[in-house]
Amino acid sequence: MRPLRVALLFNLKKNAPHSAGEPADAAAELDSEETTLALQRALEAGGHRVVPLEGDTNLYPKLQQMRGEIDIAFNICEGHRGDSRESQVPAMLEMLGIPYTAARILGHALSLDKAMAKRVWMSYGLPTAAFQVMERADEPLRKELSFPLFAKPLREGTAKGIDADSVCRNERQLRARVARLIADYQQPALVEQFLSGREFTVGLLGNKLGPGEQPLSAAYNKQGYHLFPVLEIDTSPLDESEKGIYSSHIKSDVPMGINYVCPARISKKLAVELQRLAVAAFEAIQGLDVSRVDFRLDGQGRPHLLEINTLPGINPTISDLCMMARAGGMPYETLVNDILRLAARRYGLDR
Repeated sequence: MRPLRVALLFNLKKNAPHSAGEPADAAAELDSEETTLALQRALEAGGHRVVPLEGDTNLYPKLQQMRGEIDIAFNICEGHRGDSRESQVPAMLEMLGIPYTAARILGHALSLDKAMAKRVWMSYGLPTAAFQVMERADEPLRKELSFPLFAKPLREGTAKGIDADSVCRNERQLRARVARLIADYQQPALVEQFLSGREFTVGLLGNKLGPGEQPLSAAYNKQGYHLFPVLEIDTSPLDESEKGIYSSHIKSDVPMGINYVCPARISKKLAVELQRLAVAAFEAIQGLDVSRVDFRLDGQGRPHLLEINTLPGINPTISDLCMMARAGGMPYETLVNDILRLAARRYGLDR
């Protein structure tokens, strides 16, 4: 592929706007300078010219002024506010006619709203835990649900709003937890049947192939995907007070405080099933180029979809996707440049 002029779009933690009374993990999704510098170096190693830009309220006029100088955007912007904040930068790029990496507007909106993603998956017959969206703490509980239940914010990522108290074992705990989530995050709470089994995540690169299309390289299967080895999130090293929950505190403050087992020590049959479900979940919500799909097993060992990350973390050291790439023998520079190549191919920029 020819060298491209790439706008690297991101939201840095240090530049996040803050509001009074916001939860402690309000900026947990946003990126560090370590991540953006690593991405820039990887893209430059691929021969591309990179222009880093903060995805704030000044981004649109900057892109408008520069659009004749940009071939494509490498987008990792999470957004700062709004129900579909991950879709805001893609909307800007589409208005300006600038190609970009990863999912389009609808895919990001579905990914962020966990209940909508689950509804789509259920319509495709994909397994996900029974759930209820609660806009008030005193709403009647659906009769299909039974304790223990798991409560989290409806539209957050990076385990925001998740801690040891997310598992609710009785009505009193549930009502208190839902009330706190609604107050802290100013959005409904998602209440799910708690799944007591092991937790896994599956990373993938690729896009569904159209008629006559060939996989990106020999590393991709005939459906058009590169599937990384399954990663198990082993929380056994956690203190008893954490209750084995992969929380916002763990992800943001002590990410190496648990065991990341990759390839996961599971049967080939389960690994293949997790990867199959990951691709199905990705296609169902219209993911593109890259995603990470999270699973948990129920008490009988059956996998259930938790959520999909259409903008997965891409820090070379601590992000799950990068750990899986290392375990699968894919260098960081290849991971980053394959994402760019997949997007460029969709827009015809590889010709």
